[in-house]
Amino acid sequence: MANDPQSEIIDPAVKGTLSVLRSCSKVPSIKRVIITSSMTSVMFNGKPMTPDVVVDETWFSDPVICKEEKLWYHLSKTLAEEAAWKFAEECGIDLIVINPCFVIGPVIQPTPTFSTDVFLKLLNGTPIFHDGICRFVDVRDVAHAHIQAFETPAASGRYCLAGNATRYSEVFKILHKHYPSVHLLEKFEDDKPLLPTHKISQDKAKSLGISFTPLEVTLGDTIESSKEKGFLTV
Repeated sequence: MANDPQSEIIDPAVKGTLSVLRSCSKVPSIKRVIITSSMTSVMFNGKPMTPDVVVDETWFSDPVICKEEKLWYHLSKTLAEEAAWKFAEECGIDLIVINPCFVIGPVIQPTPTFSTDVFLKLLNGTPIFHDGICRFVDVRDVAHAHIQAFETPAASGRYCLAGNATRYSEVFKILHKHYPSVHLLEKFEDDKPLLPTHKISQDKAKSLGISFTPLEVTLGDTIESSKEKGFLTV
């Protein structure tokens, strides 16, 4: 929890994004810029998330709601993307934004990413008091989307990257199947079948040629990569 969300989270996100775009605008040979944003800048706008709802690239999170709910990370991503679109329009930059959900998969760097760290805490038995719904996306799919967005002339606008809705209990069942020695919670407050929930459109992402990696593959590769890096002992 940030003591000062404005200076610790929001300002770095907005100012950092604009700093990069200003640098790009000074180089005539740069014709297109790809920014990594987040689904947190898409979904939090107060609309009801009923089963008939399909979230897509036309959705934008509401900064007022993010602030009221003290969702500082969400607010930082929302304001940074908002500033990026405004700057790109004013300066004539061909901007494309990639909006991934919870990213996991093989790790390259020597320390865990934030998403990987959260994932590892689940594996290490950190108590979970609510069997919520999660949507993962493989880091390799995110990387592929960036490349496709850069190299495909017709690419434009935003691209939501999100796998299908899955309960944490289902994730743990997959992990138990392949890694029975991993310490995981055995019981959940709600271990019922997944009820219908809102969807996140994959249509535009698939138009880039993105084929989403199966969750079972992503989970397995995340475990193996974490073992190789020494983040996890199984």
